[in-house]
Amino acid sequence: MGLFELFIVAVGLSMDAFAVSICKGLSVQKVKPKHMIIAGLYFGGFQGLMPLFGYLLGVNFQSLIERFDHWIAFVLLSLIGLSMIKESRECAEELNDSFSFRTMLPLAVATSIDALAVGVTFAFLQVNIVPAVLFIGVITFIFCAIGIRIGNIFGCKYKSKAELFGGLVLICMGLKILLEHLGVLDWFFGLF
Repeated sequence: MGLFELFIVAVGLSMDAFAVSICKGLSVQKVKPKHMIIAGLYFGGFQGLMPLFGYLLGVNFQSLIERFDHWIAFVLLSLIGLSMIKESRECAEELNDSFSFRTMLPLAVATSIDALAVGVTFAFLQVNIVPAVLFIGVITFIFCAIGIRIGNIFGCKYKSKAELFGGLVLICMGLKILLEHLGVLDWFFGLF
């Protein structure tokens, strides 16, 4: 997986946390830099850790399912993407202006579960995991810090669009992986 593809995956994964950050920003009367840093650290940290855990899990089972790894990657990324698209259509939840451990930890875990599944696919794709998880964590940190500010200025107007975009990106990445393994992309581009 190249840097551009990793960037696309990182952006797609960060959209859930970005959407929650937008709503957290809406819940705060006056955004301070500490709000942006706290959100970035929680969401970026968990978005970085979860793929690592998924990768370690996937490496242990890689030899058992190597023949089907592209299908697994496609199905996992598609299911995550469809879930994000579904969430983009649901009503907004109640806003909570707290940035405490008790509030942020469940949000960080909930928004990073999909990253665990992506980490499993990384094991099948032989991704260099340490730079990948650091990159995902940093991208998510940046998006979430910006999301706090956007939410404070614009409100939840962009929450559903962010989740929809993230879902579509993950589905497209899963489809690309599947088509590459089946040789469809080589065949298609060979026509030109």
